[in-house]
Amino acid sequence: MELEKVIAQRRSIRKFLDKPVEREKINMCLEAARLAPSACNSQPWHYVVLDDPKTKADFCNEVFTGVYKMSQWAAKAPVLIAVVSDRGNFTSRVGNFFRKTEFFLVDQGISGEHLVLRAHDLGLGTCWIGWLNSDKAAQFLHLPKGKKIEHLFALGYPAEDPAPRPRAALTEIVSYNKF
Repeated sequence: MELEKVIAQRRSIRKFLDKPVEREKINMCLEAARLAPSACNSQPWHYVVLDDPKTKADFCNEVFTGVYKMSQWAAKAPVLIAVVSDRGNFTSRVGNFFRKTEFFLVDQGISGEHLVLRAHDLGLGTCWIGWLNSDKAAQFLHLPKGKKIEHLFALGYPAEDPAPRPRAALTEIVSYNKF
């Protein structure tokens, strides 16, 4: 598929077919994510794939409770991919300090967008999930101290084709040479 078409057609999918996703396709999505650029080439991410139905169900029962209950729909996705933060290498952390910007989150966003675009190109649907109990997710996955699940991706074959959401026109969001 042409990149422009992939970008224009990609939607957040919250309903999936009850069909497993082939590991080959999961790995193709992760390879796209791996190739993303990052500040000072710090590559501040680690992806944990949850594709075993029982493990995924147990994980969802932990992380989508209480105020996070509205994300329980994700338990029906055949695959969840957790993004584990790394704060980046020394050089990027210095940049974080002076710029007061968390570049590792920007980098994870770039990497995640590579993942979701590749998934769409492969006929898969995704939804980026930030509403989860990160502390319980870290405990469930036995993360080392200082690591955190920043977000998840639900991944699977779409059972829906949502209409495009409205987007602002370029004239509303772009200025040249001054604000």
